[in-house]
Amino acid sequence: MAEFGAVLKEWRQIRRMSQMDLAMAAGVSARHLSFLETGRARPSRGMVLRLCEEMQVPGGGRNHLLTAAGMAPAYERREREDAELAPLREAVGYMLDKHAPYPAMALDRHWRLEAVNAPAGLLLGAVGLSIGGSLLQALTGNAALRQALENLEEVEQHMLSRLRTELAHFGRDPVLEAAVQTLQARVREPGGTLSAVIPARYRLQGRVLSFFSTIAQFGSTGDLAMSELKVELMFPADAETRQILLAMSGK
Repeated sequence: MAEFGAVLKEWRQIRRMSQMDLAMAAGVSARHLSFLETGRARPSRGMVLRLCEEMQVPGGGRNHLLTAAGMAPAYERREREDAELAPLREAVGYMLDKHAPYPAMALDRHWRLEAVNAPAGLLLGAVGLSIGGSLLQALTGNAALRQALENLEEVEQHMLSRLRTELAHFGRDPVLEAAVQTLQARVREPGGTLSAVIPARYRLQGRVLSFFSTIAQFGSTGDLAMSELKVELMFPADAETRQILLAMSGK
C-alpha cells in the first residue's frame, strides 16, 4: 500500500489539508489516516472514495487512488461513439449550434478542440486551427494566433490563472504543468485591480473582435472524457463586435 499512501499524501498536500483536517472531515482518526499514508493500514473501497469526496478529487484522480490501492477503477473512458454518451454529445452540439452567431467550442482536458460551431471555425481557421488542434499549444507557440491577439499579454495572464486553477483541480498533469512553466517564464503578474471584463481582442480580416467567455461542464457523468470536457461560449464584449458577428451571419 506504499503507492496508495504516497498518492493519498500528494492529494492531501495539493488540497492543503493536514492529516487532522482530512481525518476529521472523513470521520476517521488522524492515527488511522497516518497509517494509510505510511502503508501500515489497508483502505477499503468505501474509505478511498470517502477520502476522495472530502478532497474533491476528480474522476481520473479517484481511479488512480483506487488502482494504487489494488482496486478496480470507478470511472471509465468510453469511446465517443458509445450509445450511452449520445445524450451528452447531443447536448454539446445543441449548445454550440444555438450559440451562433457567437463563437463556441468544446475542448478536452488539454485544450484540444473537440468541436466548434461555424463562427468559431471561421475565427480559429484564420490562424490555422481546426478540430484536433490544441488551443493551449497555439497560444504558447502559434505565431499566427499570437499575432492575431491584440492584447496578447492580458490573454496570457488570464490563461496562466486559469491553468493554475485547473492544476489545483486535476492534480499532477505534465501537459498543463509544461504550459504553466512556459507562461510563467514570460508573463508578468498583473498588478492593481482587474477590470470587470477582461476580453480577448482578435484581429480578423482587418477588424478587431472583442470577446469574453463562459465555460460549461457536465455536472454528473460517469465517463472520464465527458467529465473533463469544457464547452467555451464566447460573447461580444462591445457593440461593434456584436454587429460584426450579426452581419457575418446574415442577421
